[in-house]
Amino acid sequence: MVQFGPRCRMRWCPSSVLHLLRCVWSRYCTRRGKSRLPLWIRESWAYILLLVRSLCFNSLTDSDVVFDSVFEPVFWTVDYVTRWFGKVFVCLVVVLTSSILAIVYLILLPMVIDTYSPAWIAWHLTYGHWNLVMIVFHYYKSAKTPPGCPPTVKNDSPFVAVCKKCIMPKPARTHHCGICNRCILKMDHHCPWLNNCVGHFNHRYFFSFCLVMAMGCVYCSISGRYLFLDAYNAIERFKHLDMDKHGIPVTGMGPLIGLLPPGQTHYQTPAPHYTFKEKFINKCIIYMWVLTSTTAVFLGALTFWHAVLISRGETSIEKHINSKETKRLAKRGRAYKNPFNYGRLNNWKVFLGVEKRSHWVTRVLLPSGHLPLCDGLTWDTLPFKKDMMPV
Repeated sequence: MVQFGPRCRMRWCPSSVLHLLRCVWSRYCTRRGKSRLPLWIRESWAYILLLVRSLCFNSLTDSDVVFDSVFEPVFWTVDYVTRWFGKVFVCLVVVLTSSILAIVYLILLPMVIDTYSPAWIAWHLTYGHWNLVMIVFHYYKSAKTPPGCPPTVKNDSPFVAVCKKCIMPKPARTHHCGICNRCILKMDHHCPWLNNCVGHFNHRYFFSFCLVMAMGCVYCSISGRYLFLDAYNAIERFKHLDMDKHGIPVTGMGPLIGLLPPGQTHYQTPAPHYTFKEKFINKCIIYMWVLTSTTAVFLGALTFWHAVLISRGETSIEKHINSKETKRLAKRGRAYKNPFNYGRLNNWKVFLGVEKRSHWVTRVLLPSGHLPLCDGLTWDTLPFKKDMMPV
């Protein structure tokens, strides 16, 4: 018989501990095999693990890849909602523009003809209808003209990358639109107000529409500022007349001699002379001025921003790409130069399709459906020391 003294201690053997853990793990695996989870749960769990592992699948993974992977459901939701609401935004543009035209033709035009001189009437009629034709033409063309897509068949066109979504070659300045679910030549952005992408073949229509719409809103805002002030003061005056109690107080011997019925202390005066038509006309003028002034501010800022980008020879997407390249090369002590920047004047000539002097009138000041100067698949990246086109 072995006796243990009071100072003896039990020692744990490492091999025994490992053996115990292996036994517990084997029994747990045996029980789990008997009660396996449903197939759809195991597949979902395996898919989630695959997504997590895809965040660090190779050494090329950076913060942009992780961000895109994490927020992919959010991007998909936004793209789907924007695609569905595109038709709603187009209908909203048509309804708001039609309401302004109705106010101008039914209310303001008769006032202009009755009060203005013949010279001012001719000016308003000429400029107003030119602006209207330009707005309608460019909005229709920008919404209905396809922005341009790379060919889907084998060809000899040069390309700079392969789209990760389409698995197709991408020419220079081509980007994938998640809402249209296709690659767009010289993509600028997807415009929900057009329900269409702004690309190589409709970029000029989009900018011209923004410009003439902003000009029309500024024109309505400046021309109708005095009408707005008069209508606002009239509405305020109508409110005070409705709130005031109409009548003249009767005092002294008046109640005693029976000038008023029993219990009445004021002599009633006639109601104010204004009708529902007058109030409706004044509210329409206020509505027109507020809408056109607000649109002029925001659309004017957007038009100015796009004009700056066109002067630099870049799109909205290329603005961010060029900024990143400029910062990246600046850290190495080098300077980045946009290969598609031909100079301010030449950039505008290429964008507007101006090839000779008369085109500034026939292709810029008048509606024109001419195509861009290039096909959007190949771009001349050589710097021009002289004007690209003699104008």
